[in-house]
Amino acid sequence: MHCQDIINKCLADGDSVIPELEAQKICKAYNINCPPTSLVADKQQCLKAAEEMGFPVVMKIFSRQIVHKSDVGGVIVGIANMEDLDQAYDRLMSNVKKNCPTAEIGGVVIQKQMPKGIEVVVGALKNEQFGPVVMFGMGGVYVEVFKDVSFRLAPYDKEEALRQVKETRVYKLLQGVRGDKPCDIDALCEVIVNTGLLISEHPEIKELDFNPVFCYPDGCAVVDARLVL
Repeated sequence: MHCQDIINKCLADGDSVIPELEAQKICKAYNINCPPTSLVADKQQCLKAAEEMGFPVVMKIFSRQIVHKSDVGGVIVGIANMEDLDQAYDRLMSNVKKNCPTAEIGGVVIQKQMPKGIEVVVGALKNEQFGPVVMFGMGGVYVEVFKDVSFRLAPYDKEEALRQVKETRVYKLLQGVRGDKPCDIDALCEVIVNTGLLISEHPEIKELDFNPVFCYPDGCAVVDARLVL
């Protein structure tokens, strides 16, 4: 399905946030890499999907009524084997039933758990005065603590994206510290540029948040993609 078709369907369905799997399809169309992900209907399909993509995996509840899944116990990480997954499924369903009893459950998302990399955030929003703006900075749980971020008006090229990255303190970590290999900053700049294109080309998208983005010596992966209409 074309990106615009996905957006139009979400608007028609009354979604304020594009569901995760659809968000990943849009990311893929813009060469923004996400982990292997499957939407499944029951525990048996969970086991099959996890076996096919390989452990460890992450399990997330899929519901249009639940935007912040972690707040209701709707995300379980570090599932290492079939026994873990069997127990995690029951725990996930119990958490959601307890914390969101009226939510309609559309299934469960199984996602390949990516190895830890340097965590950064790439975000974007529509500014009323200036138009599309892209943010880059230190990601994960530290984004609100250190506020180590830099902004640019979109769209722009990789050279400008590199200047943006260099304005942040996380740039030193990306270069490699204490014997760590440097991260693939070229791939990161491509994610930033493509994020700018994505929000510039689709006026219906009000804001987007890729956090965390794991940076590796050989590429990047957007672990969590949130697109708000």
